[in-house]
Amino acid sequence: MPDARPAPAFPFPALRAGLARALDLLLPPRCLGCGVDVERTGALCPDCWKRMAFIARPHCERCGLPFEFEAPDTALCGGCAAVPPAYGRCRAVLAYDDASRPLLLAFKHGDRTDAAAAFGPWLARAGAELLKDADLLVPVPLHRWRLFARRYNQAALLARAAGRAAGVAAAPDLLLRRRRTPSQGGLSRAGRARNVAGAFAVRPGRDALVRGARIVLVDDVYTTGATAEECARVLLRAGAARVDVLALARVVRPETL
Repeated sequence: MPDARPAPAFPFPALRAGLARALDLLLPPRCLGCGVDVERTGALCPDCWKRMAFIARPHCERCGLPFEFEAPDTALCGGCAAVPPAYGRCRAVLAYDDASRPLLLAFKHGDRTDAAAAFGPWLARAGAELLKDADLLVPVPLHRWRLFARRYNQAALLARAAGRAAGVAAAPDLLLRRRRTPSQGGLSRAGRARNVAGAFAVRPGRDALVRGARIVLVDDVYTTGATAEECARVLLRAGAARVDVLALARVVRPETL
């Protein structure tokens, strides 16, 4: 069965705190962005924090795209008004830009898996409205050969960390990627959609976990939404009551693709 329960708390809080202090003496905490000393593990220094573009309202009620002008909370962007996405709502922590990109790439490709512990509370805050009544956090899956090469699925680490922070169950192996799709980098919006069409499925034997569930799909970067939409369609066809999307970062401007 998939892991569908919140991660258990450390049984001895005092011991955990003592171990953390001892580790900090041996290995002083470093800023996730630039590497300078910080007060606690998983933090950003003030300079890096100021450079990050955290996403807040006003934004599109459906896809979470930030607006450059004041707008009602129910306002939709032009894209969502014309063609509503398959998922319900999408929220993201950061704009994917020159400041956040090194942070994301180090986490995704540079073995900075320790950063997930810091990203979890960020995701829980950014996705609070999605998580308040969610049943499951489900990460976008990697193909088995890509997982073998990378050794970890960054989306699964984010789902677990967000689940611990929000008290929501995580099901890291609920979805599977049935075929190894080429990288989405450099593809147009239409090309990305074709690339992932039919690439995902609910893992055999997990259908009962999906039926009637309010699911939050978790990924590291939301670009055009092609991957999120394909995963949402699969989950909705399997009987999910609702599928929302939560990402650590999202592309805001087309030139960052």
